Amino acid sequence: MTTPIKICDGVSVGAGCPLLLIAGPCQIESLDHCLMLARELKSISQRHTVNLVFKASFDKANRTAGGTPRGPGISAGLEILAEVKAQTWLPLLTDIPLPEQASAAAEVVDILQIPAFLCRQTDLIMAAAKTGKTINIKKGQFLHPSDMAPAAAKAEIVGNRKILLCERGTCFGYRDLVVDPRSFVLLGRIGYPVIFDATHSVQQMGAAGEQSGGQREFIAPLVRAAVAVGVDGLFVECHDNPPSAPSDAASMLPLSKIDELLKMACALHAAQGQL
Repeated sequence: MTTPIKICDGVSVGAGCPLLLIAGPCQIESLDHCLMLARELKSISQRHTVNLVFKASFDKANRTAGGTPRGPGISAGLEILAEVKAQTWLPLLTDIPLPEQASAAAEVVDILQIPAFLCRQTDLIMAAAKTGKTINIKKGQFLHPSDMAPAAAKAEIVGNRKILLCERGTCFGYRDLVVDPRSFVLLGRIGYPVIFDATHSVQQMGAAGEQSGGQREFIAPLVRAAVAVGVDGLFVECHDNPPSAPSDAASMLPLSKIDELLKMACALHAAQGQL
C-alpha cells in the first residue's frame, strides 16, 4: 500500500484515496480550447469518484520530426495554464524538458512531469524536485520497472518525496509498446503511487512517417487491466476532435469517451477496496 501524497488542497493520491485522473490535450492549442476541455472534464469527473488534474504541454520537445508543432512555448503556455486554473480551480500538470523551466512552471502548476525519454536526467529530476511540487516521473520505454527506484532517489536527495511513478509501456520490437501488468506491482514496491499512462502506452513511435501512430482502441482494455491490478491513477490524453490534434492524434481518446471510461475504472477501483 502506498502512502498518500497530497497534491493540493482536497486532492491526494495513494492508498485509500479516490482514483486520480490526469487528463487533457497533448499540447496547448489555445486558451479557449484548453478552457473548453477543462470545463468538460470537470463536469464529467464530478459524476464519478475521481480527483481530476488537468494536463497540457507548453512544449512537446520530443517530436518525431523537427518541423512538427511543439506548442506555444513556456511563457505563453504558462499564461494559458494560469488562466485555466483561475477560471476552473483545477490542479494542473505540465511536463518540462529542461531543468531551467522547473521554477517558472512550478509557480503555475501542481505537478511537474518528467518525460519518459528524460527519466534518467539527474539535473532535470533534481530541479523539479527542488520546487517542492509533486513530481510525476514517467518510466522510460527502455527501463525495467525496478530501475525507477534510482530515478525516485534523485528527488529524495533534495528532500522531495512527493513522487508519482508512471508506467507508459515498454519497447516491443521497433515501434510497438507492450504493457506488462507486473510493472504496476514492481513500481508500487518502490513505495510511491503508481500512475498508468494509457495514451502513450498505445502509441506507435514514428509509425505515421513524421509523427507517431497509435491504437486508441486498446486504451479501455489496458485501463481495465491496470485498475484491476491496483494503480492509483490514470493519465489519459483526450481531445474533442483527435484527428485534428497537432500531436498524438492517433492515440488520444475522444472526449466523448471519457465518461464511459471513468464509469468502468471507478467501479474496478471501488472493488479493489473490498478485496
